[in-house]
Amino acid sequence: MIRAGLVAPGDVVIGAQDDELLWNRQAAACGELARVFELISINSLIHAMPREPYRTIIEYLMAAHPEAIRPRDTETRTFLHELPVSNEFTAESIARNLSRRKCVLIAGKGLVTYGTVSPEQAFVVFSSVCFACYVKFFSDYLPAIRAKAAPEPLQRAYVQACRFLDEPLPAQAPRLAHGPFEQEDAVLAAMDAAGKATVELKLVDSYFGNVSYRQDGILYISQTTSSMDELPGYIDPCSLEGTTCTAITASSEYKAHREISNRLGCRTILHGHPRFAVIMSLDCGEEQCVHSHECYKACPKTRYINDIPIVCGEVGTGPFGLCNTVPPALERAPGAIVYGHGVFTVGFSDFNETFAELLRIERTCREAFFSTISDV
Repeated sequence: MIRAGLVAPGDVVIGAQDDELLWNRQAAACGELARVFELISINSLIHAMPREPYRTIIEYLMAAHPEAIRPRDTETRTFLHELPVSNEFTAESIARNLSRRKCVLIAGKGLVTYGTVSPEQAFVVFSSVCFACYVKFFSDYLPAIRAKAAPEPLQRAYVQACRFLDEPLPAQAPRLAHGPFEQEDAVLAAMDAAGKATVELKLVDSYFGNVSYRQDGILYISQTTSSMDELPGYIDPCSLEGTTCTAITASSEYKAHREISNRLGCRTILHGHPRFAVIMSLDCGEEQCVHSHECYKACPKTRYINDIPIVCGEVGTGPFGLCNTVPPALERAPGAIVYGHGVFTVGFSDFNETFAELLRIERTCREAFFSTISDV
């Protein structure tokens, strides 16, 4: 959590239930949090006040949405649904909210998440909530400032949050191994290096994201729920002819990867969730659109940020599945943004191509965001 920039050292409390309840450190909150373990069936819990800029962003969103925050990104819609807000730091209130959602945000106290199997589940939710709030805050600010209708609290929070933003991404991508790769161990090593670089430059939140490499009729792809910076042992070799069952544990977006690879003949595919690409994908000037309630999957228009297409789509194989919406976009460009979701990039030799394009797209989207703000 510290390495990911989510919390400052000493600001996080982690509890884990084994034969006894253990804490990473003793804190004043431990007594109240211990009672949460008695009220609901969990085995781990994380409580922390996120570090800046998340702290300012989350405090503003809680004040603006005192019952629940409802971000529009794909992970929230799929896994979190909504982020309940509370003014009470009591075991009863925390347990009541956690019994129906994966987290609770508490005014002045930060965020509480839980796991039922391991503390990693609580970390993933914590990271996802920070990502979702970041995306919502900046995607809400853009139309407000464009309409010259940003309320003073939002404007103050924006100025404060911008003081703590990460430095812009480097123009030059890190150098990765040059392909194409003929041996399986070289393929796996290249995928591992690409995954680590994606996490290191914060082009993915928590563990969401995936990577694949095509070699001799096999699509090597990261497993579902695998961490992009811990891929060894979590990569599945899947026959593109469907003659093996390894795809059962492959990424939930395996079918999208397979269709992209089959349609384009590319070797490498990288999928990340860079923040400003997601923010800018949500920026649509259409008013009273008949698709507004399902624009994430059924928008009939293809929008662009410079030369980068933005398409709709959802995980799965239905008519709006990513396996149907993303491949046509990648025939026109080496990278595409999925509305509220993230970026897919492709390459035909190694991950230098795919990573450089992922980096370029996020850099372009960040520049487009602040250019739009400065032009208002």
